[in-house]
Amino acid sequence: MATLITLKFLLSTAFHLSSTLAKSDTYIIHMDTSAMPKAYSSLYTWYLSMLCSVSESSKATATSTTISSKLIYTYANSIHGFSATLTVSELETLKKLPGYISSTPDRPLTVHTTHTSQFLGLSSLSGAWPASNYGKGVIIGLVDTGIWPESQSFSDEGMAKVPPRWKGECMSGVQFNSSLCNKKLIGARFFNKGLIANNPKLKVRMNSPRDGSGHGTHTSSIAAGNYVKGSCYFGYATGIARGIAPRACVAMYKAIWRHGVYSSDVVAAIDQALQDGVDVLSLSLGLSLNGIFLEDDAIAVATFAAMEKGVLVVASAGNDGPSYWTLINGAPWLLTVGAGTIDREFEGSLTLGNGVQINFKSLYPGNSSPSHVSLAFMDACDSVTELKKVINSIVVCREDSSISSQIDNAVAAGVLGAVFISNSALLEVYIRSSFPAAFINVNDGQTIIDYIKKCNNPTGSLQFRKTVIGTKPAPMVDSYSSRGPFLSCPNILKPDILAPGSLVLASWSPISSVAEDQSGLLYSNFNLMSGTSMATPHVAGVAGLLKAAHPDWSPAAIRSALVTTASPLDNTLSHIKDASNNNFPASPLDMGAGHINPNKALDPGLVYDATAEDYIKVLCAMNYKPEQIRIFTKSSQKCNNRSLDLNYPSFITFFNDYDSSSDEKVVKEFWRTVTNAEEVGTAYTAKLTGIDGLNVYVEPQRLVFEQKYEKQSYKLTLEGPKLLEKEVVYGSISWVDDDGRYVVRSPIVATNLVPESP
Repeated sequence: MATLITLKFLLSTAFHLSSTLAKSDTYIIHMDTSAMPKAYSSLYTWYLSMLCSVSESSKATATSTTISSKLIYTYANSIHGFSATLTVSELETLKKLPGYISSTPDRPLTVHTTHTSQFLGLSSLSGAWPASNYGKGVIIGLVDTGIWPESQSFSDEGMAKVPPRWKGECMSGVQFNSSLCNKKLIGARFFNKGLIANNPKLKVRMNSPRDGSGHGTHTSSIAAGNYVKGSCYFGYATGIARGIAPRACVAMYKAIWRHGVYSSDVVAAIDQALQDGVDVLSLSLGLSLNGIFLEDDAIAVATFAAMEKGVLVVASAGNDGPSYWTLINGAPWLLTVGAGTIDREFEGSLTLGNGVQINFKSLYPGNSSPSHVSLAFMDACDSVTELKKVINSIVVCREDSSISSQIDNAVAAGVLGAVFISNSALLEVYIRSSFPAAFINVNDGQTIIDYIKKCNNPTGSLQFRKTVIGTKPAPMVDSYSSRGPFLSCPNILKPDILAPGSLVLASWSPISSVAEDQSGLLYSNFNLMSGTSMATPHVAGVAGLLKAAHPDWSPAAIRSALVTTASPLDNTLSHIKDASNNNFPASPLDMGAGHINPNKALDPGLVYDATAEDYIKVLCAMNYKPEQIRIFTKSSQKCNNRSLDLNYPSFITFFNDYDSSSDEKVVKEFWRTVTNAEEVGTAYTAKLTGIDGLNVYVEPQRLVFEQKYEKQSYKLTLEGPKLLEKEVVYGSISWVDDDGRYVVRSPIVATNLVPESP
């Protein structure tokens, strides 16, 4: 009997092992293309031959069709290599072949929205818009959910001819043909081979560049949408919609699908965008990694090539805030964007029978209630039966345990309207209500309750669709925006900058619902959305303006101009606040250098430039091995020079020696080189803001430039304890020219954080 049980166990184990080995997964393979034998006419045929040699299919069943079906993409611009479907044993065999460098699993990624151009200070009278001709001739590429080409935001009215250097195209597909492109929307492609390889039974309905969800239409119209009069969201935010660079061209690379998004498709999209000739690339998606190595991040690897080709890549920081270490897309060569609020709010109002009016935040899309409706205080609103007894009233509910339950009960009872009273910090989550509702804090709520109790016939009316401009303070760092440091490269301060991301109005796909009321789902050509997804195309649009005005600027120079001119102040001239931290001042780990200022970025005075070699020195200093660095550079590199001290327009250092009880001081030194971007020579003097618990020095304290493009270097020194008392402290260094025209400001952060911090 024991022998039989043992035999069954061995057979079971063998079956499980063979099933595991036979299971196919998708991988991105990095290759040394110099190893390709001369007998092969192309990388495609070489890769196909390799897959044929490692295939476990029998010679009788293996055909060119079955082998080619394993090859998903061939990459030539963003990375060198391919993606393929392989079993574990096939992958192990492939690793032994000449030219193989490394492989990573094809991981799923996550997707991270009228008035914002005014909030950023853009004007037709002066500044970045007229100086850049509104972005004319610049091509902004986006990797997203596709685009709705019929949207007025993508009309080519007023557009110039398509830049002759453009090599892209419009791909036909389901409900999309190439004739839908024009002088505004000059390219549209789609990529889903990786998605299908990872989900073989999946049927893709909208198999084309057309946007079925709205996200890609939203982000692309923010970056470079044309002028649209009378845009609004059900009466909210009425005005003229336009993108940040309204005369720039748009190229859409659809790699995000309602079923998911995979690294192999995103890399293919970036690869194609670089070949097509985009100037700026906007990425509102990212990979959340458990590991800490940049080579495992497909976006970090693919965008290194973009930087080498002179393409600035703007990427979202993520929506996993407000904790530290939640930021993604923090590779040193990326421009990483956090999200803030703007000076606009959407409101409703409750007017009591005694004339008292209470305002509340709302995006309810329906009409106002009749005037002088009976008010009924129902306390916890925990009984649908009791609520039905006052069905023609506006019920008033005081939070007991769950606002969600109260909302469900009010909807089930079919009451005319409702007022929900709570001190919850999450009240704004409910502002897109499907029926007339007000969400009010406890103080205002008590006013309502007192009125009801004192009045024999309490009445009220609800009104909606109010837009308030000029609210203060703004901007604020919104709670969802992911915070630094960046786990994979903590020695570079991230995020870089803050931009409008909360409740941004932009174009939308009319087949994707935006709201709901008692009649059902509602649709619109415009939508109000929040996220770092919305902040990122704002920065991509501004980068497009700078590229149009300064076509010779490198990606690092454009990033430097944006960072050093960003404002740390809100519209009350106080330090920008953190909405998730009781409105205390935000640190650079929350907002980078501050809020983007397009007009000042146009003329920054000095820039911090960097080349591919500078980034390689950082990778070397992070102890990356030559084969790891080759994944980024696609060529062999010797780490003769190592330095974490990248010529970056910001500073971060760690005083986090928790094992030391010594009072000994620690000295941290940074070297930076700035380039004069002005036509004439000038002199700058350093201005330091103090940092709590640290001594800060700069040498020299004065920089003198005789001509344009001249470079000068300085050393910044921070002296402090081995372990900082405070978690995060910060200050800045500003170089101010003698005429007071330029203030070239860089944030400085010192912290005792360690990766294990919550």
